[in-house]
Amino acid sequence: MATATAAQHQMTALLAQLAPQEGYTRSRLDGVRFMRANRPVGRTPVLYEPSIVIVCQGSKRGYLADRVYHYDAQHYLVLSVPLPFSTETDATTDEPLLAVSVRLDMTTVADLAIEVDGDDLARQAHDAPRPAPGSRTPGNAAPEGIVSTPLDATLADTTLRLLRALSSPIEARVLAPGIVRELCFRVLQGEQGGAIRAALASQGNFGRISRVLQSIHNDYARPLDVSLLAREAGLSVPAFHAHFKAIARTSPIQYIKSVRLHQARLLMIRDNLTAAAASARVGYESASQFNREFKRQFGRSPGEEAREMKFAFALLPAAQLEAVASTH
Repeated sequence: MATATAAQHQMTALLAQLAPQEGYTRSRLDGVRFMRANRPVGRTPVLYEPSIVIVCQGSKRGYLADRVYHYDAQHYLVLSVPLPFSTETDATTDEPLLAVSVRLDMTTVADLAIEVDGDDLARQAHDAPRPAPGSRTPGNAAPEGIVSTPLDATLADTTLRLLRALSSPIEARVLAPGIVRELCFRVLQGEQGGAIRAALASQGNFGRISRVLQSIHNDYARPLDVSLLAREAGLSVPAFHAHFKAIARTSPIQYIKSVRLHQARLLMIRDNLTAAAASARVGYESASQFNREFKRQFGRSPGEEAREMKFAFALLPAAQLEAVASTH
């Protein structure tokens, strides 16, 4: 097994080949993408789907409410729920940001989490002394929807093997799916694996809010109000508000608004929809309200943002445009 530093150098070299252009590049395996940035990018609103993001060179910072999440060559980011927040990127032409993003297949990861927790409980029953009252064990850690955690040598080695497999058409088809599963397993076994497994277990209030977040993410254009979402979660409106904000770090209304604005932005860039058409498609009834809220979110009017993004990524294929517009 390569050391973390040696693996990082090899990952960086592979990613430089796999992601030759700035922006996002789809890999040979669905759900895995490569990212490259040749210049610093200021704080920008983004929408992340549940995923693992491993940065091999350069660094990024994620901002969610009053918390900052660092992910760089020493730390990776994991999201177990879809979250809109903002990011900042450090990169130069000589040392571009190079990263790989692996979308979480929630069924696969949940199955792994059950296996890992079952093994933990069995070992605790056999070997460990009885935990003190109120203490947390790996299986009952507090759930977190987003975590930044150190990249160890084992996970770096797994990532390196994934990048090698994705460099070959036949290895991407035969070997890469198994390596992605191993990568998810390594993450669940990592320093914050207990918090991630707790989040993925979809139990208790975290699970209720997690399912609502995914529902909004998948069906954002339908009529949505807080009382309806609270009923879907099986919570009173005050309890729903409190638990939602604790997990998403924003209010339900602001979360819905942010998801809709990101999706409208994507429609304008990818499908050339007008601002009015995009706003109606994502569930806005008032075009003027959409314009105001869009400018507040992205700092530019819908038309200005669409023109700037199309110009900046004019040479990118449609798949990369979609990735740039919608996530990370």
